Amino acid sequence: MPLSTPTISRTPQHIRQVHYRSFERADGLWDIEGELLDTKAIDLPRPNGSGVRKAGDPIHHMRIRVTVDTQLVVQAIEASLEAHPVQGCPGALAGMQRMVGCSMARGWRKAIDTHLAGIAGCTHLRELLNNMATAAFQSIVSAFSTTPDQPPAYLGRCTGWDFHGPAVLQYYPQFAGWRLPEGKGPALPPATAVTNPTTPHG
Repeated sequence: MPLSTPTISRTPQHIRQVHYRSFERADGLWDIEGELLDTKAIDLPRPNGSGVRKAGDPIHHMRIRVTVDTQLVVQAIEASLEAHPVQGCPGALAGMQRMVGCSMARGWRKAIDTHLAGIAGCTHLRELLNNMATAAFQSIVSAFSTTPDQPPAYLGRCTGWDFHGPAVLQYYPQFAGWRLPEGKGPALPPATAVTNPTTPHG
């Protein structure tokens, strides 16, 4: 269902476009690519007073290619800044190599915070990296295969795949009613009711 039609006049201001693509490589690895483009919808004075930034001129335009194996461990990473607002932005590119060896399947956001937080990285490159894991999840199904007695890793982690919801009941009825433990750990089957033996009277 689309959004409702606005009833108040509006003027477009900022446009952010983010795209992700995945590619299966002939060598058995996968390339996950992300692209971010920021533009303005109207002409605006530049912050430093050096003229006007025209509508449609890129403010940020950056790309990342992460090469992972079928277990989602980063084998190589490449990033580029085709447009950036200040002179020092390209200094963030070198730090991206610290992500080699990290896993998109486990601790991905923590690894980004560890290696690229603050002035060690770039806010927008971090944003692209954060969600590249989701693109990988949609592409490399084998990374999330489980044994027949364990539910797929995405169950219980969003409203649509609630263990008590209709989708699980329809597609994975054997896991209906399971639950995720507090903290980390695999999903658990429904708790077995414990009944006390009847104590004879007399």
